[in-house]
Amino acid sequence: MSRQPDGPPPPPVVQRLRIRYAKRGRLRFTSHRDIARAFERAVRRSGVPIAFSAGFSPHPKISYAGAAPTGVGSEAEYLEIGLAQVQEPDQVRTALDRALPPDIEIVDVVDATTSAGSSLAERIEASRWQISLPDVPLTDACSAVEALLARPSAPVERPTKDGTRTIDVRTALVSVVVGDAPSAAREPGEGEMNAGCATLDVVVQHATPAVRPDDILTALRLFGALSTPVAPVVTRLAQGLIDETSPTDHRRLLDPLKDLTS
Repeated sequence: MSRQPDGPPPPPVVQRLRIRYAKRGRLRFTSHRDIARAFERAVRRSGVPIAFSAGFSPHPKISYAGAAPTGVGSEAEYLEIGLAQVQEPDQVRTALDRALPPDIEIVDVVDATTSAGSSLAERIEASRWQISLPDVPLTDACSAVEALLARPSAPVERPTKDGTRTIDVRTALVSVVVGDAPSAAREPGEGEMNAGCATLDVVVQHATPAVRPDDILTALRLFGALSTPVAPVVTRLAQGLIDETSPTDHRRLLDPLKDLTS
């Protein structure tokens, strides 16, 4: 017979909250594991009545959806928490915001307890990225993007702990829009641009393996002869389902929390 921990089981989940948060500044260089630890500490400090799993090693009921890679900022990270007591979403937002580091901001909190339909993960099929290219002329960026989009496939190699993996970047690209931002902002404290800054607004379909912004940049260098003299600055602007009513050359994404607020 298997052993059971002493004492009563933990209280059940009575409320589920879905949270959108932003990761900015220096914390974009923080790993997802450390971000998760920061959230667990914030939950404890804030007094939010988080529910816990049962067993000998209880864990807080927090689940994450599609965390951004280390080294990029994000305005659209998502997680879901289970609570043992019903709380007002705005109160939870304020409490967590106060307990989190300054470069993590709670953007939105909605109650998902009574929502019918898909899970949070099922509401996310693509990401929208902004890739700023300091000191890259607009014409160079346009030429590189045109060359990449003209290809039926764009395989790139990514080193992993198990060896090199080949990923087809082209099949994951939904839309790419090139813009020019002479005064495009870097993160605070990163210095000023010396010249113009081409920007890419890229919508990428989620797949396995995931196509990351650095894979897109590798493909632009390989197949579009793009030169990036200064390290690109990458920010995730949105996640969600692809809005099929938006223009095919500039797809929009539907906020996975939007219909829960109605």
